[in-house]
Amino acid sequence: MSPDAGHRRTSPATFVAVTHSDRILMGPGPCNPYPEVIEAFTRPVLGHLDPEFIPLLDETNERLRAVWQTGNLLTFPVSATGSAGMEASFVNFVQPGDTVVIGVNGVFGGRMCDVAARAGAEVIAVEEEWGRAIDPQRLLDAHPDPAIIAVVHAETSTGVRNDIAPLGEGKGDALLLVDCVTSLGGIPMLADEWAVDIAYSGTQKCLGVPPGLSPLTVSDRALDRLVERPQSWYLDLNMIRNYVTGDGARAYHHTAPISMLYALHAGLGAVLDEGLEQAWARHQACGDMLHARLPELGFELWAQEGHRLPELTTVTLPEGFHDAAGRRALLERYGIEVGGGLGPVAGKVWRIGCMGHTARLRNVAMLLGALEELVSDGA
Repeated sequence: MSPDAGHRRTSPATFVAVTHSDRILMGPGPCNPYPEVIEAFTRPVLGHLDPEFIPLLDETNERLRAVWQTGNLLTFPVSATGSAGMEASFVNFVQPGDTVVIGVNGVFGGRMCDVAARAGAEVIAVEEEWGRAIDPQRLLDAHPDPAIIAVVHAETSTGVRNDIAPLGEGKGDALLLVDCVTSLGGIPMLADEWAVDIAYSGTQKCLGVPPGLSPLTVSDRALDRLVERPQSWYLDLNMIRNYVTGDGARAYHHTAPISMLYALHAGLGAVLDEGLEQAWARHQACGDMLHARLPELGFELWAQEGHRLPELTTVTLPEGFHDAAGRRALLERYGIEVGGGLGPVAGKVWRIGCMGHTARLRNVAMLLGALEELVSDGA
């Protein structure tokens, strides 16, 4: 019998052609990548132990140290998206029964609780109303001797910035763990100055790189408490650090995503060539323009004043303006993507991102012009 017997053959003509729309990505992520990043994807692929690749990996890690504002030796991109950075941060430092205090004022604080609990932690969730920042003192007062205090720096679901520096000052013996997925490269994140022990991010936000890697930095103080045999083999920092740090031969752990590392190297280069403070200022200018103009169109700022992110603006919608229809019109008529609300504010709030290469005043002006037309049309 023919090996193909019983298998229906499909003609290539039956496949639908894939379209390649060019969007202005102004949602909560991903952003539009820097041109240097797209160019980096065209480089020939090398092996992950190639003598030409290892120096590029080392330089990428050094560039990450500059963006994190840290001297931590264990600073590298986890070979997966930001959620893997979150998981690596917990499974490598949480022992069963450890008390972990976590601030929750949005989706991603809640996700931290889930990940920590799965690692065996006794989780104390310090909850705050969505749209409002968490008082750092509430986290410090939640338990007299926690193993870890964790919080989201820039809560992507609400557009709120939580204060980190007071936690570093008052953490005592606890490790301070910070989610920086939406903050790194967009607003000040001073890991060493703020005494942050463990922090992770994502490439697809303010670093201007497509999704696929999760920058992670770990202090020496935290490494002293590294779990000897964490529940995840893939994310085991005991093994990974023998590849991403050190001199001489590197120990193979997994096949690194070479082209994504080329892209991150280029994206970090774009940020550092511009200047880190200048990149922060560019994101701030875009946020300031949105915060000033959106209320004139009937979109009211939702996040707590004084804690609003410049790189991710959250607004309530004008009366009579339909969430899904408005976002669809923006996408179809203008090629602009914005994000809807999550959880209790789904259908009521928009999340407008200005991150990475998207964070240009020209894009803000285009969005505002499009929204003015949609509001006039009664979308």
